[in-house]
Amino acid sequence: MSVFVLISSIYIYEVYFFTFKEIDRESTQKGPGPITSPTGEYTANAYYELYGGAAGGVNVWVDITNKNEKNKVQTIYYSDAKSNFSMEWVDENILYIINTDPNYPDSDRSIKLEIGKEIYHENGLACKSLIMKDEYVTCYQN
Repeated sequence: MSVFVLISSIYIYEVYFFTFKEIDRESTQKGPGPITSPTGEYTANAYYELYGGAAGGVNVWVDITNKNEKNKVQTIYYSDAKSNFSMEWVDENILYIINTDPNYPDSDRSIKLEIGKEIYHENGLACKSLIMKDEYVTCYQN
């Protein structure tokens, strides 16, 4: 019974108290960016996180720096990295993140996100998190 309670507690903590601070930022590689929004208010940077050793893979996340809010940094995107990754500003507040693999069309993780209102987390942990619910209006997941 105590093992069940322990496992349940760990699951609840991992799901409902998730933050992007759990990303392993020590073993990351710089990705595309910085790219600055049309009026210079935002800067987008992408980073790659290796996982699983030789047989593992790569995750990608995108941080937005808001120059008008004392360089506040917010993670808005987290997903498994595909072979074709890039970012471009659609307008001042919308960033288009392209994350595709031409060999696997069903694995497209591309999305347009409105800064300050929308985020994307591939497996949805950010969408379920009680801690993060005040950081966005809409959360997308695969």
